[in-house]
Amino acid sequence: MDYVASHTPEEIAKTIQPQFKETDLETLTKIITRYYEQDTWKNNLVFEEDAFQLLQNILEQSGELPERVPYDKLVTTEFAQKAASSK
Repeated sequence: MDYVASHTPEEIAKTIQPQFKETDLETLTKIITRYYEQDTWKNNLVFEEDAFQLLQNILEQSGELPERVPYDKLVTTEFAQKAASSK
């Protein structure tokens, strides 16, 4: 996440392109730019409920989420909170 926060979508796309050989650099850059615009990547890695709801909204709009899931039934923030407190 530190890398993502300190690099442009173009730089990130170049870095990850070898893992996505079937996807051209322009497409990868567009995808990563969309993630930035959606504020997908956060500095705070604790997966807060508002971010979870945003993810469900995106998945619902794309037709990939047949049913919403309660935050407290799926998400555990214990480990991210512990990691954040040790920084």
